[in-house]
Amino acid sequence: MAFIITTVKKLLKNTFQFFFYFFSHLRYRIFISLVLSVLVGLMDGLGLAMFIPLLQMVDSSNVEARPEDMGRLSFIADIFQYQNIPLTLGVVLGVILFFFTLKGILKFCEGYVRVRNEQFFMKNIRFHNIKALSQYDYNLFVHADVGRIQNTFTAEVVKVNQGYRYYFMCLQYGVSVVVYVFLAFMANPQFAVLVVIGGALSGLIFTRLHKRTKKLSKKITVDSHSFQGLLIQKVAFFKYLKATGLMKRYADKLVKTNINIEAAQRKTGMISAAMTAVREPLIILVVVAVILIQVFYFSQSIGIIILSLLLFYRALTFLMGVQNFWNLFLGVSGSLINMGNFINELRAGKEVTGKIPFSGFKEALQIKNLSMQYEDKHILHDVNLLIRKNETIALVGESGSGKTTLMNMIAGLLKPTSGEVLVDGVNLELLKKESFQQRLGYITQEAVIFNDTIFNNVTFWSEKNEANMKRFEAAVRKASIDEFVRLQTDKEDTLLGNNGINLSGGQKQRLSIARELYKEVDFLFMDEATSALDSETERAIQENIEALKGQYSIIIIAHRLSTVKHADKIVLLNKGRIEHVGHFDELMKVSPSFKKMVELQGF
Repeated sequence: MAFIITTVKKLLKNTFQFFFYFFSHLRYRIFISLVLSVLVGLMDGLGLAMFIPLLQMVDSSNVEARPEDMGRLSFIADIFQYQNIPLTLGVVLGVILFFFTLKGILKFCEGYVRVRNEQFFMKNIRFHNIKALSQYDYNLFVHADVGRIQNTFTAEVVKVNQGYRYYFMCLQYGVSVVVYVFLAFMANPQFAVLVVIGGALSGLIFTRLHKRTKKLSKKITVDSHSFQGLLIQKVAFFKYLKATGLMKRYADKLVKTNINIEAAQRKTGMISAAMTAVREPLIILVVVAVILIQVFYFSQSIGIIILSLLLFYRALTFLMGVQNFWNLFLGVSGSLINMGNFINELRAGKEVTGKIPFSGFKEALQIKNLSMQYEDKHILHDVNLLIRKNETIALVGESGSGKTTLMNMIAGLLKPTSGEVLVDGVNLELLKKESFQQRLGYITQEAVIFNDTIFNNVTFWSEKNEANMKRFEAAVRKASIDEFVRLQTDKEDTLLGNNGINLSGGQKQRLSIARELYKEVDFLFMDEATSALDSETERAIQENIEALKGQYSIIIIAHRLSTVKHADKIVLLNKGRIEHVGHFDELMKVSPSFKKMVELQGF
């Protein structure tokens, strides 16, 4: 029994996987749309049925219609006869007008609901993606495919929107087919069965085309991920590619990837065009064949055939529409599969965080027996360190000694394999990480400059009011960038361009420092913050940092040991272990490796 239930569930999931995907976002809204589709089809079918009495009156001298040729749909005429209302021309025309007016109203409601559902669906998709990426574990993110992330958030969202539209047009057309077939069956069961068989046989023609379209859709999605990844890197490495003459070769690679995408899209378009072209001839072929069978083999009345024909022509038109929209949907189905997998991966990789809110750093941060291992590689071994409030700590050592990993673990970005980080005696894993990280300033070698104004870069889009302006001015003054701001034509409203393209390295770093100071942080983390600067700019930035000494708990990673000479404590790391901890002069005496590093740097 359990096996049967599992099999049925799997079958339903595979058959209705896209319906369940849309349902997970729209819930009851789907059924409102489907009910409206049913009502639209019913009103249209009932309105068409009233054309038979109208044709009878045109074809004869009778002023009243006979309901016999309406088949089981004659109940409409029976209602009027029960009320002693004769089916005159005026009555029949009035009933037709009523049904089609009601259909128009319902059609408007159906379209309005569809648009609202589409807007809600897209908003839901974007919100879920943004939230899931924001909560994604940092360690998983650094190994993620950036091209896929970029493509899924941009081009794939557009395709998913198209997929939604095609799917529900297909679904609504399918509902209309069912309604018209039902009405046709009521009017003439024999005719209905024959047309259903004909429609089913015509549907077999499209099966192979559907499979081909679905395969092409998946290829387009994969190639689009690759294209977006290459495009991001072209923008990021534009200067290098331009300066080294490699731009054309890289551009050729982009063009080749784009040609592959266009070729797959062209094939999908050709399949769609072919299906559109054969749709009308197939409808007529089925209808002609069924009429001939009805007239010559079953001697059916032409009146009831006309009614069934009207209903079935509608049904077959919608059936071909189903085929067409389904093929269009399959053309973007790869994007829906990718979007579903993408959001599931983000959710599965959600960062684990504690529940204790962090209200501010009070005494000390203690690192106890901390180790970090990635696969078979040991990065940190049994690290123990005490960082008191407002101390300046420098992490030094050769490349690969574990400095950045240790800083990232203190920042809560990476989780230790063993050991713990205690903040005022509380394990960092138990703290609400976002509340802790909001009290942390992080400045890297590559300064983060947003394509916006100076004010928005420093305040991170805070409201521009009197209180925030005072905080802004205090932050830029502490970071020694206030004079630069004053000299700009638009002052704090000056636009900085893409990644601060018009700024010097020193100006970028000062703005980065100002942003962290505006936040009113407890910690300042500086990971090689001055290593990319010239000596004079580095010295100026270093003076800024030293002016902040004693006001914040500062942790500095530096290869240039001159920048950390005045740190309260220097931690020398060697192959993931702490070799020595002490003042600069102390390490010069007790550590031969530190002394050698100083001598090699020539000071």
